[in-house]
Amino acid sequence: MSLRGLEALLRPKSIAVVGASDKPGHAGNLMMRNLLDGGFNGPVLPVTPKYPAVCGVLSYPSVASLPLTPDLAVVCTHARRNTVLLTALGERGCKTAIVLSSPAAQFDELRACAQRFGMRLLGPNSLGLLAPWQGLNASFSPVPIHRGKLAFISQSAAVSNTVLDWAQQRAIGFSYFIALGDSIDIDVDDMLDFLARDGKTSTILLHLEHLSDARRFLSAARGAARNKPILVIKSGRTIQAQRLLNYPPGLDAAYDAAIQRAGLLRVRDTHELFSAVETLSHMSPLGGERLMIISNGIALAALALDELLRRHGRLAELDDTTLVALARALPSALTPGNPLDLADDATPDRYRAALLALMGSKDYDALLIIHAPSATAPSSQTATEVIATLAGASRSRPVAVLTNWSGEFSSQQARRLFTEAGLPTYRTPEGAVTAFMHMAEYRRNQRQLMETPALPIGLTIDATHVHQMIRQALDQGITRLETHDVRPLVEVYGIKTLPTWIAADSDDAVRLSEGLGYPVALKLRSADIAHKSDVQGVMLALRNVAQAASAMLERAAVTYPDARIEGLAVQSMASRTGTQELRISVEQDPVFGPIILLGDGESDWRAGAPVAVALPPLNMALAHHLVLQGLKKGALRNNRPQYPLDTAALSQLLVQVSDLVVDCPEIIALNIHPLLACGSDMTALDVSLHLSEYHGDAGARLAIRPYPRQLESVVTLNNGQRCLFRPILPEDEPLLKAFIGQVTREDLYYRYFSEISEFTHEDLAYMTQIDYDREMAFVAVTQQQDREVIIGVTRVIADPDNTDAEFAVLVRSDLKKLGLGRMLLEKMIDYARAHGLQRLTAITMPNNRGMITLARKLGFTVDIQLQDGIVALSLTLEPATDCIAPAAGKD
Repeated sequence: MSLRGLEALLRPKSIAVVGASDKPGHAGNLMMRNLLDGGFNGPVLPVTPKYPAVCGVLSYPSVASLPLTPDLAVVCTHARRNTVLLTALGERGCKTAIVLSSPAAQFDELRACAQRFGMRLLGPNSLGLLAPWQGLNASFSPVPIHRGKLAFISQSAAVSNTVLDWAQQRAIGFSYFIALGDSIDIDVDDMLDFLARDGKTSTILLHLEHLSDARRFLSAARGAARNKPILVIKSGRTIQAQRLLNYPPGLDAAYDAAIQRAGLLRVRDTHELFSAVETLSHMSPLGGERLMIISNGIALAALALDELLRRHGRLAELDDTTLVALARALPSALTPGNPLDLADDATPDRYRAALLALMGSKDYDALLIIHAPSATAPSSQTATEVIATLAGASRSRPVAVLTNWSGEFSSQQARRLFTEAGLPTYRTPEGAVTAFMHMAEYRRNQRQLMETPALPIGLTIDATHVHQMIRQALDQGITRLETHDVRPLVEVYGIKTLPTWIAADSDDAVRLSEGLGYPVALKLRSADIAHKSDVQGVMLALRNVAQAASAMLERAAVTYPDARIEGLAVQSMASRTGTQELRISVEQDPVFGPIILLGDGESDWRAGAPVAVALPPLNMALAHHLVLQGLKKGALRNNRPQYPLDTAALSQLLVQVSDLVVDCPEIIALNIHPLLACGSDMTALDVSLHLSEYHGDAGARLAIRPYPRQLESVVTLNNGQRCLFRPILPEDEPLLKAFIGQVTREDLYYRYFSEISEFTHEDLAYMTQIDYDREMAFVAVTQQQDREVIIGVTRVIADPDNTDAEFAVLVRSDLKKLGLGRMLLEKMIDYARAHGLQRLTAITMPNNRGMITLARKLGFTVDIQLQDGIVALSLTLEPATDCIAPAAGKD
């Protein structure tokens, strides 16, 4: 998560090649030739005692003899000399190095050496890097690459070489091409942080084999994905492949969950990877997901339609206006529709007429144009006509266009024409639809990233009793709790279990037995179920109890109207055929920590059965997305129209499970199997927990830091009003919008340095959906007429090195003079100091006298720059000696 040294690595001004060689075939010779042939315009300094010059460039016998300190050094020698050479480079002040070869036994030594000198390392066992915009080819690859807007990051040299060769064939350009190797220092998250800020990069392509730090990756990926599309291909989907790669085995679905959570797009194989690169290089973003298909052969259109429906895509529906326009433009023998069959005798003019008729339609969001080799419509001639028509036609709105010119020999020139025109083109209908679905899925993930979820249930839970029960069990050496022991624990979080008794208490049971003339064997203790894994047996027992209970309750209601009866929901549920058997589990993933799994009650996930996976913490929106993923994958069945699955109720239960896991780090596994779902009623028939001692920060085990509840505090304003200071939540979007509506234009101008008429949903989502690992925003909240109201906000955003941070404070314009601004800023200063930040900075305007006066009172340096019309504020923070200090006015 640090950008330290990356400028020197990716934009070096001078490069030393340590171990340079004049002998063809040696690594030092290949590196020198690639650097010189790449057009690097800075000094290239060969370091070798063997040759007076390498590739015609004067060499130096040692690192110490170099005439200047290089920004970047490439170490090409035998691995046994790596540590000695890194030490020499560190003593010389070199900022970064690429280590081309090293055994795993040497990794710790190399890492320690680099840390001692503050030097960054790429690799070892890295192919190197290419940066065409800098004329930099510091790699083993002899393949030149074009300049472009696509950045590629890979953990595999073999995959890197394959992509390079493919890109050369298709003239795909790159901003950066980086092979990470074993990533003992510089890792994926570092590269994502840098590329997210790089003006030459518009899209990032990422090949993963493993992650060393899931939280750092997700933080960096989410930050980058807000600005740029990121595609991911992951090696090792199966347990066998993970063993081959020598990485800890885990569920591949956990990577799916992480990639979706970060707003990225995953592709499944190298074929899809190349297709996706083609798409991202040329295709404009989707405005929607309705696809229109045009073809000169119904069979190819059918192949495209099959693939679209298999991938859960959406075919556009044409309205009457569009159908009439097509009917007028085409021969009467053709039937307008979608897919639109132009027939195998279609000419270039017919393609043109169909496209012109569709240009004014708003019925579709993307257009797939398919062409099969034809004597009446030669491939290149038809392609030229399509390109000209699309370029010259006026459209009412942007529409994404894809083309599939099938065949090989006769279609090569046509596909080249489309590439030159900036239109994505594919060899098969299925490939084109796959590319479209890539964009559709990416759009969905981005929308998930920007959603406004409902309020989490867990924020008001008092888990003290739960922690006491867990502590008591662990003190007694108990690490597994079954249903009858778990019940009081999980019900604190709203998770409903099977009632212990059908009668409320023993007295009622006795009275009912006497009145009915037979014993109440309907008591059915959950602890008495011998084989809870026998779902059918349990369901049969419940139905038998329910039938008897129904008769008992009818008679009891007359005979004993005051008797208190429990278990009605379970009886009703068990007697209805709409009950579904589901399963929810929590497991420990070796990469992502706790994960939540959802599937059918009969699923065997380890045997490859479909499963939906999410990373805690969850809110309602994320839980709902998990349920939809389960339905889409076939992990959940919803084939009973008269009793549809209540997705809202299931989502709420998933949030409750998430809250339990987040609050209780001692829970290492949880299994609800089966979960009986009947309408909105969700009852856990069998629940088991596995416990283990846990010490330290409970949030550290999670791949995504949860809401930091410990930072909440209550203050008293100058008018005596109590106010809650707490970290901002995604759910605060409507409250934040209302707050901004009560801030004057002048105050907004001071805060944002521009006239802002309205904040969009995306703007507000960006402000409220923050990564608590990287930034913080505190809101001041009061209660007005039984509802929360935001009256002030303070925000701080740190640099990736967690050294400097920019802060801002905004108070509702009608509530000044209450000390709120000072209290908020003091709260943020305390947080920043405790978080390890060294300096807080801000820029305001000379007219903002209130902010300037406050800053001076709190010890900020105030630099008034009248020429630029700004005031720079800066506060140096001493290291925290204790926990976060209370803000002024705190009770």
